[in-house]
Amino acid sequence: MPDHETYSIEIAGIQRDLRLFEIKPGLRIAILNILGDTELVQAAAKALAKALKPVDFDILVTAEAKSIPLAYALSVETKKPYIVLRKAYKPYMGAALFAETLSITTGEPQTLIMDEKDQELVRDKKAVLVDDVISTGSTLQGMKMIMEKAAAEVVCVAAILTEGERAKWNHIIALGHLPLFTD
Repeated sequence: MPDHETYSIEIAGIQRDLRLFEIKPGLRIAILNILGDTELVQAAAKALAKALKPVDFDILVTAEAKSIPLAYALSVETKKPYIVLRKAYKPYMGAALFAETLSITTGEPQTLIMDEKDQELVRDKKAVLVDDVISTGSTLQGMKMIMEKAAAEVVCVAAILTEGERAKWNHIIALGHLPLFTD
């Protein structure tokens, strides 16, 4: 296996070495992939649930796919339901709500979709948006657009990590921060 440069970080008492990935010439980011990392997901969910204690909310909302295990674990910890905004429309989703975002990791436009069945769950509710890493804020913006269309109030945003310009994310409950790596 090739030797890759990594960035070492502690998240909720768990140490991880995150691989650096070039997203464009001269710019690399540390990749947090929580899929399959049960130890980290559980620790992060416990820490975020504690941080969310003073927040009055009804439902957790996340975007497909990497943050789904976090939303599930956070749902168990907070005893609040969660929904997942999907990235592909399926006919069973009915009269779904749509918002378009631009992903930093793929550089491609992505569509977020709220299933018709989930619209009743969020209407007139207080929502916490959940993500694994908030970097550019484009996914967050897409989630907020859908919440507005669904008549839900976003009362808080929670993430394992923020990335990039730290001051831009002061309003987010996060367990840590990742720098951008420039050559």
